[in-house]
Amino acid sequence: MGTGSPSKVKLLAAFAAIYILWGSTYLAIRLAIDTLPPFLMAGSRFLIAGAALYAFGRPAGVPRPTARQWRNAVIGAVPLFVMGNGGVTWAEQAVPSGAAALVIATLPAWLLLLDWGYGGRRGPRAMEVAGIALGLTGVAVLSAPGGVDPVGAAVLLGAAVAWAVGSLFNRYADLPTSPALTAAMQMLAGGAIMIALGLAAGEAGRLDPAAVSWQSAAAVGYLVAVAVVALPAYNWLLSVTSPAAVGTYAFVNPVVAVLLGWAVAGEAVTERTGPAAALVVAGVILLVWPRKRAASANESRDRHDA
Repeated sequence: MGTGSPSKVKLLAAFAAIYILWGSTYLAIRLAIDTLPPFLMAGSRFLIAGAALYAFGRPAGVPRPTARQWRNAVIGAVPLFVMGNGGVTWAEQAVPSGAAALVIATLPAWLLLLDWGYGGRRGPRAMEVAGIALGLTGVAVLSAPGGVDPVGAAVLLGAAVAWAVGSLFNRYADLPTSPALTAAMQMLAGGAIMIALGLAAGEAGRLDPAAVSWQSAAAVGYLVAVAVVALPAYNWLLSVTSPAAVGTYAFVNPVVAVLLGWAVAGEAVTERTGPAAALVVAGVILLVWPRKRAASANESRDRHDA
């Protein structure tokens, strides 16, 4: 293993952060927007988390970001935070948190397709095409008439595509080498934009500080803490492994989200949830396994040739 290779412990800790902590955020978002407007809540969350990371997360000796890096951070923040997380937050006004996580679980499909088009990767294999089809079929089962709110499902699907766009942009753009600093900059930019959107949408008139429940306040605090930990881990993983490998968190998050939504918030697990979850998870597995096997084969060949 080269000196630049990440340790297994660090990789496991980073994957645990995006697997478990992010899975729990769907319920936390649902609790937070019970008594707080969605964009003002999400924007405030990321402004607080971004300010904390920028103040305390910049390693000693790391230079201040350049104007070009700030520009790229703002560009990346739009699909990642405004359209991605903001879309999830808005949609959870009408879609249960577990169902929202299932729609977002299609992320690896969009990462694969965009990496093919933008990253120079060859076209999808037959198993990967089948995985994309299964995942989208699961979403269709979930959002068909009589299921979850179709507008909310469409917004969630758009949020997944946007998050994939932002993730791949981060992979190739000129950004600080520190994942924590990159996350801080993008959270500050995304938070500011979402607050502006919330104010433009009239959310200030819906905000009643006296009516904010302790559950909502606690959920916002938890979301801030998760953002400080999980987003730098996500950015770091994108810099040391493939986008599809990072995207595997998408089939763990729904399981965590559905169980928490049922156990804590009393969200109903309908007759559609099981089949939809099975289709989405099976699709993600088909998307991930061929790439992991191909990557392992390439690594074995490289070691043999060395």
